[in-house]
Amino acid sequence: MTTTTTTTTTTATTVPGRIGDSPLRPDAALKVTGEFAYASDLWHDDMVWGVTLRSPHPHARIARIDIGEALAVPGVTAVLTADDVPGSNAVGLEHLDTPALATGVVRYEGEPVALVAADHPETARRAAKKIVVDYEVLPALTDARRALDADAPLVHESRRDEGGNLVRRAQMRRGDPAPTAPVVVALDFEVGMQDQAFLGPESGLAVPDDEGGVDLYVATQWLHVDQKQVCRVLGLPPEKARLHLAGVGGAFGGREDLSMHVHACLLALHTGKPVKMSYSREESFFGHVHRHPAWMRYEFGAEPDGSLLYAKADILFDGGAYASSTSAVVGNGASMGLGPYRIPSISVDCTGVYTNNPPCGAMRGFGCVQAAFAHEALMDSLADAVGVDRVEIRARNGMREGDRNITGQLIDSAAPVEELIRIVAGMPLPAEHPDGEFDIRNLPGGVSNTTHGEGVVRGIGYAVTYKNVGFSEGFDDYATARVRLQITGGEPVATVHTAAAEVGQGLITIEQQICRTELGVDRVVLHPADTSVGSAGSTSASRQTYMTGGAVKAACEAVRAAVLHRAAALLGRSPVELRLDGDKIVDTTGEVGAALAEVLGDDVVEETVEFRHRPTVPFDPETGAGNAHVQYAFSAHRAVVEVDVELGLVKVVALDTAQDVGKAINPDAVVGQIQGGSAQGMGLALMEEVVVTDGKVRNPSFTDYLIPTILDMPPMRIEVLEYADPHAPYGVRGVGEAPTISSGPAVAAAIRAATGKALLRVPVRPEHITGT
Repeated sequence: MTTTTTTTTTTATTVPGRIGDSPLRPDAALKVTGEFAYASDLWHDDMVWGVTLRSPHPHARIARIDIGEALAVPGVTAVLTADDVPGSNAVGLEHLDTPALATGVVRYEGEPVALVAADHPETARRAAKKIVVDYEVLPALTDARRALDADAPLVHESRRDEGGNLVRRAQMRRGDPAPTAPVVVALDFEVGMQDQAFLGPESGLAVPDDEGGVDLYVATQWLHVDQKQVCRVLGLPPEKARLHLAGVGGAFGGREDLSMHVHACLLALHTGKPVKMSYSREESFFGHVHRHPAWMRYEFGAEPDGSLLYAKADILFDGGAYASSTSAVVGNGASMGLGPYRIPSISVDCTGVYTNNPPCGAMRGFGCVQAAFAHEALMDSLADAVGVDRVEIRARNGMREGDRNITGQLIDSAAPVEELIRIVAGMPLPAEHPDGEFDIRNLPGGVSNTTHGEGVVRGIGYAVTYKNVGFSEGFDDYATARVRLQITGGEPVATVHTAAAEVGQGLITIEQQICRTELGVDRVVLHPADTSVGSAGSTSASRQTYMTGGAVKAACEAVRAAVLHRAAALLGRSPVELRLDGDKIVDTTGEVGAALAEVLGDDVVEETVEFRHRPTVPFDPETGAGNAHVQYAFSAHRAVVEVDVELGLVKVVALDTAQDVGKAINPDAVVGQIQGGSAQGMGLALMEEVVVTDGKVRNPSFTDYLIPTILDMPPMRIEVLEYADPHAPYGVRGVGEAPTISSGPAVAAAIRAATGKALLRVPVRPEHITGT
C-alpha cells in the first residue's frame, strides 16, 4: 500500500511521464490562459447559426405550427419541424422514446419543437419567436409519487398497455423473507434534482460535404452512440455522418444524451452550409438531463451491538418525460442502494417512472448518490440507537474482501471499508476558534457580515460508500485503441488513436503515460478523437482509465510484440530474448542488439485492439442475484461544519477523505478527481437544486442555481490507498464517482450533529435548520 496525504495538488513533473508520474497535461497551459478551443469556439467562414424553439408547456398537444413569418425574416435560411426529419424521429440511449423534434405532443417544458438557421444568431432567435405554435394544454403529471396510480395521466399514451408510466422496477431479495431484529430504525428521505452544471454549454458545428454527408464537431461523452442516433434521424449510413470530438468544458453525465447534435446536422444538410449551434446557460438547463430526484423509505434491523441483520429499501426515481438512462440508474440504485455493508437479509425495490418534469439521466454517481444520503443517515440513527460510535458502526458492518454484496456477487479484491473510515476519523481536526477570536471570513455567511460567532455550533459527520465501475448487467462494454510506432526525424514516435472523450478528467495524459511505459518511447502523439476508429464507449461510469487505458495497453503490447518479432528475425534470436528499450532493441542482459530505426526503417507498425473487461450478467428478475458489476471503488469522508443555528447558515471547514484507487496512474489527476467529486457531493448537500414547480424550472441560471465556488470549498486532507484489483489493467479502480457519493452524506451528517435535527431532505436549506 502507498498513501498520499495532501491539501493541495502537488507540483507536476515535466513531460514525458510514465505510469505513477504526474506529467503536465498537454492542454493545461492552453486552458489556464484561455487559449484552449472549446466547442463554443468552433468557426467556419461560411457558417450560419442555428437555434431551437422549445415548448413553454410541460404537457400539450401541438395543434398547428406556422413557420411562414419566421421564413420571411431577412437572413433566415431554413425553418424546420418534425415533418422535415428524413429518417426516424425517435432517439434515446436505452429506449427510442425521445423525438428529435416534437411531433403531436410535447411532454416537458423546453422540449424542442422547431429549428431555425440564419446568418446571425440574433436573427435566428428573432425568427424563432415568430414561429406560431398552437398548443392545447394537457394535464401534466409532475408528482412522481403519483405516477403509478390508476388515475395518473399518461406521459406516453403509447405505453398504456406496456407499463404506463413505469420505466423500470428492479428488486433485490436475499436471506430471510420476514426478518426480525432486536433493534429497528427507519426513515424517509428525499433528494432534490441536481444539475451537472458543466461550465461549457452545449455547442457544436455541423459541416455538410458534397455527397450528402456531414461532419459533426461536438462536445460529447460518447461519439459512437451519438453517431448511431444521428444516422438514425438523418437516414444515413455511418460513413456519411462522421463525428469529431470538440473541446469539452465538463460533462459529468450531462453530455451522454443528444442535445444539438441532430438539429445542427438537419440544418446543415437542408441549407448546404455549415451550421453552428451554441446554447445559452438558460437553454442548457433545458437541453440536457439532470440527476433524478428521489424519494426513499429505509429500514435497518440489527443486533444490540449494532451488527446488521437485515435492510429494507424502497427507492423511487423521477425519470422525467423520457427514459434516457433511467433504466440503468434504477439498476444501480437497486444493487448498490444499501451501501458497502455486510447484511444477511435484504429487500430492495427501486422504481423509475415517467413524469412531465425535465428528463433525468446520467450524473456522476449514477443512482448511488441519492441512496447514500439515506443509508448513511440511517447508519447514524442505528449507531445512536445502540450506543455505538458512528465510526465504529461503519467499521463493524463494513464489507471486507471475500464478502458477498446484496446481489450475491463475491467481492474478490480489496474492500477496505474499515480502514478507510478509521483513516479519516484519525486525521487531525481543524482548530476550534479561541474564545472571542473569530475570523469573519471563516464563519457561516463569511464576509457578508451576518454573524460574528454567536449561535455558531460545530458538527462532525462521516460517510462511506462504494460504487460500481464500468457498464453492468451484461452490457457488452469494450474500448478500442489503435497504436502506431514509426521513426520520425530519427527518433521513435508513437501515435495513439481512440474515440474516448476527454472531458476534463485527464485521459489524454493517461494514454500518453501508458504508451511511454509499454513502448519505452518519449514522443507520444494523440490523434484527435473521432468515429474513424472503433468505439471507446462513454466517458462515464468511472471506466475510461480501466477500459480505454486497457485498450491502449493491449495495443501497445501488440505493437511491441510485432517489433520484437521483426527484430528477432533480423538478429537471428528468439523474440522472448529481446525487449524494446526506447530507440533500441536489447537482450536479457541489457546488451544492445539493434537500433529501433534499423528494425523499422521507413515502415510503420500499427495495431488496433478491442479491450473488454470480464463479463457481467443481468440481474435475476426475482432476486436480483448475479455478477452484474465489474469492480467496485470504495471511499470515506469526514466533514466538519460550523452552523449558525439561528440563521440556518452552514460553513464547511474541512472535508477529508480516503479512497482506494487500485493504482494511481497519475497521482495528481487522482487528487484532482477526488477534490472535484467531493465538491459536487457537497454542493448537493448544501445548495444545488433545480427547482421545478408544476413541471416548470424556476431557476435555469447560475444566478439562482448555486454551485460551490472556491470560497465554499474547505481544505481537504486526501489519503489515497492503492490496493490493486487483480482483474484490471495495472490494478486500477475507477476514481471519479466515489467521492461524489460519500462527500454529501458526510456534510449532511455533520449538520445534523451540529443542529440535532433529523434533516431528511437535501439540499439542506436554512429553513430546515431554523424551523421557520
